[in-house]
Amino acid sequence: MEWVKIIHILCVMGWMTSIFAVPRALIYWKREFDRLQEFGPLGDLTIRLYRFSAGLAVIAIATGLWLAWDLGWPAWVHLKLALVTALVLHYVWTGRLVIRAKRGQFDESELFLRIFNEVSVFGAIAVLWTVVTKPF
Repeated sequence: MEWVKIIHILCVMGWMTSIFAVPRALIYWKREFDRLQEFGPLGDLTIRLYRFSAGLAVIAIATGLWLAWDLGWPAWVHLKLALVTALVLHYVWTGRLVIRAKRGQFDESELFLRIFNEVSVFGAIAVLWTVVTKPF
């Protein structure tokens, strides 16, 4: 079972990188689009990062569920799953922002994107706290 934990942790690390980086990349992509008035290399990089991390997210969730099943679904795992669900929703929302940006629609302000980016940090901290402390 240790190898499943290793795969889980590696995939979570990759997915979290995208969760933190893509909203920030959208800020720079928006600036690039305003300057060039066309789709530039930063947009391509952002899309590739999002797509690659989607696979990591699927593997992270699958191995996480496998580990939860192996543990017998203790109470703290339910809290972790709720927090991960919130991160998944954040990730899906990010994907919608990426799709709109690809069409040249940057409706959100930089301030919104900065705050949106920080929300995921608090979500990740909550998941880590739950896993480390196992509060119940």
